[in-house]
Amino acid sequence: MPRKINYGVDYKEDFYDYEDYNYDYDDGYECSETNGRTPETNTKQELVKVGIWRCSICTFDNRDSMNVCDICGNPKQEQVKAGVWRCPICTFDNEDTTNLCDICGVLHNPLIKGCGGGKSSAATSDKVLQTDVLSCKKEIAGEVKRELVAEGPTSSSTSTAKVRRDDVKDRGSSIETRGNHGIMTNMSNMSVSSHPQNAESRTATSRSQSKPQKIVRADQLEDKLDQLNLAIVGHVDSGKSTLSGRLLHLLGKISQKEMHKYEKEAKQQGKGSFAYTWALDESVEERERGITMTVAVAYFNTKRYRVVLLDSPGHRDFVPNMISGATQADAAILVVDASIGAFEAGIDVTGGQTREHAQLIKSFGVDQIIIAINKMDAVGYSKERFDTIKNQLGTFLRACKFKDSSVLWIPLSAMENQNLVTSPSDARLLSWFQGPCLLDAVDSLQPPQRDYSKPILMPICDLVKSPSQGQVSVCGKLETGALQTGDKVLVMPSREMATVRSLEHNSQVCISAKAGENVTINLQGIDANRVMAGDVLCHPEYPISVTNHLELKVLILDIAVPILIGSQLEFHVHHAKEAARVVRILSLLDPKTGKETKKSPRCLLAKQNAIIEVVLQGMICVEEHSKCKGLGRVSLRASGRTIALGLVTRVLEKKE
Repeated sequence: MPRKINYGVDYKEDFYDYEDYNYDYDDGYECSETNGRTPETNTKQELVKVGIWRCSICTFDNRDSMNVCDICGNPKQEQVKAGVWRCPICTFDNEDTTNLCDICGVLHNPLIKGCGGGKSSAATSDKVLQTDVLSCKKEIAGEVKRELVAEGPTSSSTSTAKVRRDDVKDRGSSIETRGNHGIMTNMSNMSVSSHPQNAESRTATSRSQSKPQKIVRADQLEDKLDQLNLAIVGHVDSGKSTLSGRLLHLLGKISQKEMHKYEKEAKQQGKGSFAYTWALDESVEERERGITMTVAVAYFNTKRYRVVLLDSPGHRDFVPNMISGATQADAAILVVDASIGAFEAGIDVTGGQTREHAQLIKSFGVDQIIIAINKMDAVGYSKERFDTIKNQLGTFLRACKFKDSSVLWIPLSAMENQNLVTSPSDARLLSWFQGPCLLDAVDSLQPPQRDYSKPILMPICDLVKSPSQGQVSVCGKLETGALQTGDKVLVMPSREMATVRSLEHNSQVCISAKAGENVTINLQGIDANRVMAGDVLCHPEYPISVTNHLELKVLILDIAVPILIGSQLEFHVHHAKEAARVVRILSLLDPKTGKETKKSPRCLLAKQNAIIEVVLQGMICVEEHSKCKGLGRVSLRASGRTIALGLVTRVLEKKE
């Protein structure tokens, strides 16, 4: 299952292995007497040890890497930055120049000081102004309430969007004007600038006809960077994890101290060249076997994007894990080993993972791909070798329906740090390649299209249960809609209701999230045993379809054994996997026009397009591809290989 990488320094019991660093440990609790008197007690912040934070509820000392208290689940209260004030209701950080919270409308300082000369006049003015401000607040709340009533029943996940940021600022400035220039003269200036239209009626059975909703991401209104989910895929031992680790180190996401730690551990096991790999492959089994087994997640920023890096396993035994993680991708980097024989093994028809990963990435809806031809130092940065790989692999990618304009070819060497974040320094490569480096190629990708207008849908990728705290944390990518703290969500197929207690995005606590973002959601009020990976979070009024009977439009890949009625397959959709059986082969389709060419064929052969019906062993959450692309793409596997890729065309009634 995909997992999240935490780059905070947390050595645990291995901390004392580093004799190279001499640190004086000071717990901050030393107390001495001066002149026979005990010095004054330190403040609460001074008593807290370095690297930890103290819970304001139970006073338990938690590590800085934890965002909620390990005992009571209270969220971490970060120090307020200079020039801002934190709202006591929603904890949003507002600028000091605003008197109203941008989110909930709570006043910063309800007592506005008067300008009169005497104490009594000042007190009277304070009282009058306080009464006016409170009445003004009620007026704003009433107007906002009337707006929401005029909108009609809407998704709770987008309730914040009904009050625009500029509207709240207008109201706040109006209050300041009255306080400075008189109370009654500006009362008539209070108005609501936005006049929403009546919402169209919606039904729970028609998700695609829901009214578009305006999404306001309160904690990122000033952030102009788009999020890009970038999958790293390719054949085993092509250097995917080494490339990812080296890239993160060059961008400052892995400190020199941490790299020293990885290098020392790798040398102790006789695997000195695996130091960058171990930055992502953290489990003992992964390090012993020298291969990636689960999808590692890391984060970095470019000039245009906040990139979520998904380092996928390349071994054929872990393709299901690769599918589960890479389904979240908006774009991909296909890493190819330029060494003699290694590229040929990856492109081989029988078991090459370069071929299978490229086909899977395309089936996930990824149209933009960067071909990183790695280990160019092993072939002396040969232009002839680069051209050979480009010609052979380019022909295959065109067969997979990748457009030439959407494919970028980047020669590089991760170990030698050539052409990663800067132009190459080696004269052999620089003599014939004048294209962009890998980081610039990532910036050249087109931003993905997001669907904010529909109700929330989020397939659960992974989860962590905390029965003692009565909550469960789930992570995944929001496919559609938006979500904020306090929203009610429906977990399907168990049909259990839960409340969003808190949200984390890129390992940072936030109050809202929108489509396309990878988030961790802490749910409260639900039995942890009723939630599992492969379930889907959705809006209570718009539950997703649950069935075990589907009609699929499939493309058969290179197979040796024909697919017959009754064939047993593995069915993969988003993060769910179920055993499946082909019950009907309805028709064959023309690959160019998509029109029916033959009804009820007896079997399906390689390279054919067809419409089939499958029955699954268990119930899954799925949506037609025309309604939600992310939950309507499927892959079929058998005998450890992907044999077909498809789309859900119809959700049929479940079969017993």
